[in-house]
Amino acid sequence: MDSQCSSSVGSRANLGGLGNINSTPVSARVESYEAGEKKGISDVRRTFCLFVTFDLLFVTLLWIIELNVNGGIQQQLEQEVLKYDYHKSFFDIFLLAVFRFAALILAYAVCKLRHWWAIAITTAITTGFLIVKVVVSKLLSQGAFGYLLPIISFILAWIETWLLDFKVLPQEAGDEIRYLSVQNRLEHEPLLPPGPLSEGLFYSPPESLADSDEDLDDKHDLGKPIV
Repeated sequence: MDSQCSSSVGSRANLGGLGNINSTPVSARVESYEAGEKKGISDVRRTFCLFVTFDLLFVTLLWIIELNVNGGIQQQLEQEVLKYDYHKSFFDIFLLAVFRFAALILAYAVCKLRHWWAIAITTAITTGFLIVKVVVSKLLSQGAFGYLLPIISFILAWIETWLLDFKVLPQEAGDEIRYLSVQNRLEHEPLLPPGPLSEGLFYSPPESLADSDEDLDDKHDLGKPIV
């Protein structure tokens, strides 16, 4: 009887321990989310900012290569910057990349904006400017870079829009919803988990005298020598 009571007590204690184990991953998820918030910027947003930086560096590299191919950097800088001509110069495409970089980093890295209006403005300005530039100017008659720089700028601007609209904002919104649901669940859980039941609730009845006499007779019988 005592063994049965102790086993029932142990099983209830184990159930209480399982409740504590199940609550541990929930609190760990909350702590991990709070640690990510303390970093100031999420991993997916950091990836987006790195791609915006890559956009600026890649367009700058292509522009420098174009300057070097067409007769030297110093001479071409004078032609494209000091003697700027909308129909022939690539300098405005470089400035367009600088504009995208400054606007997007300010909006999504410094101000930590959670809306798409900033990327919509930069992409609309980039698209409209490049279309007018290709139609009106004479870039297509200036070799491979006349095709390459506008196309690369157009593609990078739309990739940035896709990253923000389909990756950054939905993932951050989903993480925030999961965090709030987990936090709400923790707030509604009891502060103290149910502990094991006291052993005083269980007792065993005293053994009868008849049983004790029979046990003594059995012990005497076992003590007698075998003939």
